[in-house]
Amino acid sequence: MKKQTNRRNFLRMIPLAGAAAAASKLPAQPPAGATGGTGAGRQGRGGNNAPVRVKKDSMHAAEELMGLELTDAQEEMALRGVDGNLSSYENLRKIDIPLDTDPAMWFHPAYGGRKLPKTTPAFVPTVAKLPPFKQPEDLAFATALELGALIRAKKITSTAITKMYLDRLKRYGPNLLCVVTLTEELALEQAAKADKEVAAGKIRGPLHGVPWGAKDLFATKGIKTTWGAEPYRDQMIPYDAHVVDRLREGGAVLVAKLSMGALAQGGRWFGGMTRDPWEPDETQQGSSGSSAGSAAATSAGLVGFALGTETLGSIVSPSSRCGVSGLRPTYGRVSRYGAMGLSWSMDKIGPIARGVEDCAAVLNAIYGPDGRDLTVTTVGFNWNPAAMPLAKMRIGYIKSEFEGGQGGGRGGNNPQFAALVAERRKMYEDALDQLRKLGANLQEMKLPEFDSGSLRIILNAEAAAAFDDLTRSGGVNQLSGQGRGDWPNAFRTARFIPAVEYIRAQRARTLLMRQMDELMSKWDVFVTPTGSASLTVTNLTGHPACVVPCGFIKNAAGVTLPQNIMFTGGLYDEAAPLRVAMAYQRATDWNTKHPTLREGPASPEKSA
Repeated sequence: MKKQTNRRNFLRMIPLAGAAAAASKLPAQPPAGATGGTGAGRQGRGGNNAPVRVKKDSMHAAEELMGLELTDAQEEMALRGVDGNLSSYENLRKIDIPLDTDPAMWFHPAYGGRKLPKTTPAFVPTVAKLPPFKQPEDLAFATALELGALIRAKKITSTAITKMYLDRLKRYGPNLLCVVTLTEELALEQAAKADKEVAAGKIRGPLHGVPWGAKDLFATKGIKTTWGAEPYRDQMIPYDAHVVDRLREGGAVLVAKLSMGALAQGGRWFGGMTRDPWEPDETQQGSSGSSAGSAAATSAGLVGFALGTETLGSIVSPSSRCGVSGLRPTYGRVSRYGAMGLSWSMDKIGPIARGVEDCAAVLNAIYGPDGRDLTVTTVGFNWNPAAMPLAKMRIGYIKSEFEGGQGGGRGGNNPQFAALVAERRKMYEDALDQLRKLGANLQEMKLPEFDSGSLRIILNAEAAAAFDDLTRSGGVNQLSGQGRGDWPNAFRTARFIPAVEYIRAQRARTLLMRQMDELMSKWDVFVTPTGSASLTVTNLTGHPACVVPCGFIKNAAGVTLPQNIMFTGGLYDEAAPLRVAMAYQRATDWNTKHPTLREGPASPEKSA
């Protein structure tokens, strides 16, 4: 029987566990034709007589973690290989790898030679009429496309709208804790340029002159990009992110860098917890998800639209919490150049707006390859919502999720909880009935039976790798969130994920992708609550989804909060879920409801 492993050696050995598992199966010498090889083949860097730092009791600990049980002879054979790998790890850590460096491998949602859809790019906006107004403030909650149409019609200037939003950002932003940096000087300069171009008849697109806000993980030259985290609060990146470039080229006006959860987790940043405009006194959940500031500012009418990012719900969740529209495009639709990387195989960039068609317009402005993010594929985006009525679309829905309480039965026999479940069920029944009235032939469907939750180690491992230097330097200890569910603990914990298990998870992900590909061959769109199990699945498979408001429900504290419904589509076919979502939105008035705001005590940081 093996002797008991002491705790110090166990902890010291854990990072080597993956190497131990791999090295134990390697031959003592590399096979014919092989070059280099692992430490096992080379017998360590110092030769057979070099001292071995890894001890056998540490090997025992690693085996327990790996789920292996090696014989003494196998351990002895593997020991020098594991020790040699230790030197490799140490040398790798000495290499200065900039944070914006992607791994030399790319995830692609269209696996195994699957043919990509052939779509002719087109964008046909459908703004029916211009909204009336007496003063710029009356347009605070107008959609981005309405604002753009007013500017092109010369009913109001971009400068007037920009000044109105800058004023609102100063008045309401501090209370919501949704603004990191006010880009006032740049905004007024861009607005003046937009007005001159419109006067000269040079129209850059439907977003020309429309003010917008950027989640503070997008690089902006000459303006701080803080990633919401204490160690980076003074960070200056000397170039603009791809999406910032594209929106500037489309004439949009950047008015603010908006708050995000530290290193893209939750809503807490170094300034505090971003507040939900509908429940500004709630300080625990806030506006939910790392695109918290983008959703809060859009909901509060502080910007025309905003950009967010999603890895595992950070567009869907805050958009739903704040009662606005959000679009998570297909993975690989939008270049992430200049955006903070968290999970290279899962990160996605998308718009948050007050109207579904705004989301389509923003996607149209930012999608497509740039030669720098190699995951981006050339597939056209065709937006013409009148092209296919809902009656001709194959639309599924997950009946069990609409009927459940999304609370896992945690309310037990609590009458208040039961009432909330019943209210929620009635709200969704009304939403589904409205879709049927619009011609949708809803058919019940089910997701593949697959343990997608176990694949979350992909995100954890990639995030830990992205911020490994910060973890090793102790910089993560500066973050305000230091609980069990916060990044510092997650980064440290992910060091215990073996490389073999990470790769196994990626292989299992391929199986999930195949199953979802088969499922989506039967549907154009499927409908779910925003808390659907499909949220994890589709973030792993790369499918697009959009959310829109569908009602209000009182929470356990008696506060009436907006609720959203989600539409998911096929790969590279954002137009289908957007089309269904827009039809629903135009038939209801939930998106016209807005929170009552109060002014804050301080002003956000200013920047040129």
